Amino acid sequence: MDFRDSADEAAFRKRLRTWLIEQKGRFPTSGDAYWAKAGQWHRALFEAGFFGTSWPKAYGGHDLPPVYDVIVDEEIAKAGAPARPSLGYLVVGLSHHGSEDLRRRFLPGMINGTERWCQGFSEPGAGSDLASLTTTAVQDGSEYVIHGHKIWTSYSDVADWCLVLARTDKTVPKHKGISAFIVDMHQPGIEQRPLKMISGVTREFGQVSFDGARVPAENMVGAPGEGWKLAMTVVSHEREPSTLGFSARYGKTVRQMASRVDGAPNAELLWAWVQTEMLRLHVRRRLSEQLDGLTHGPQGSLDKLLMTWVEQSVGHAALHTVGTGDEELFGAYMYSRAQSVMGGTSQIQKNIIAQRILGLPAP
Repeated sequence: MDFRDSADEAAFRKRLRTWLIEQKGRFPTSGDAYWAKAGQWHRALFEAGFFGTSWPKAYGGHDLPPVYDVIVDEEIAKAGAPARPSLGYLVVGLSHHGSEDLRRRFLPGMINGTERWCQGFSEPGAGSDLASLTTTAVQDGSEYVIHGHKIWTSYSDVADWCLVLARTDKTVPKHKGISAFIVDMHQPGIEQRPLKMISGVTREFGQVSFDGARVPAENMVGAPGEGWKLAMTVVSHEREPSTLGFSARYGKTVRQMASRVDGAPNAELLWAWVQTEMLRLHVRRRLSEQLDGLTHGPQGSLDKLLMTWVEQSVGHAALHTVGTGDEELFGAYMYSRAQSVMGGTSQIQKNIIAQRILGLPAP
């Protein structure tokens, strides 16, 4: 395999590096300060031509190969700039399952950052077992009325729209009675409350209550009962490291730690370096497969476990290398504890691998 840049890729990378130097210091990279300016960072990236690089031009993207997303993530990490906003899973979900009218109405604002979004999937009693969700959507004429409670909802305090899963049919098996809706967050019947994380961040997550919120029937994504299909598309995409840039971020953190070490690195830091390099090469392989038109399906669970192991190795190295003396690196350790839960727990990923890849019987 030849992972060197083509002439066009090299020119793109050079232009991006120059632009990132010009932005240095303008946007915070962590904590509540990052979340406060995340929308501005999103719009700045888009206006400069560095966001939505692989998405269709019809909706505001640039129709470039996915390698350009990886270039953006790599250069952002090297420059110490804020991470690229993670919206790919929503774009892919709406692109695959939404009508053309919905795609043309919502994808441009999602991509260019003029409309903020959140994802209403998880509930207090339906996290890893997403199909057991209890939020309901009952049709009332040309609208649906939503009641329920969502949790771990990123960007919920600033979102204009929420992609919500709700039960529309209680008479069928639980996976088949779920529908997906695009819900306006600026209306009566919606209450958002922030959740403070152990890392100290107070603005990333929230819990959202729907008490009679209304959504036009034409804002249903797909047909009634097809919400589970959309959910599987979204979470499969969310679990692939090649689309999220995690490899570059972990490498940046390891380099930060290495610069603080006097003498020989400790065993935890050396192991984190090995793990990060292994993930980087794995991402390259996944990217090569994408360019060949391969899709991964349940293999995304392998990627998710891999990311969990790497992030928690990097987090442990931060704890052993700098302890609590560096707010950003200690925050990386604290945040890493959530990786084995968010996006589907590690136990769920192992069940998927056992049943859908290895063909083992369900327990």
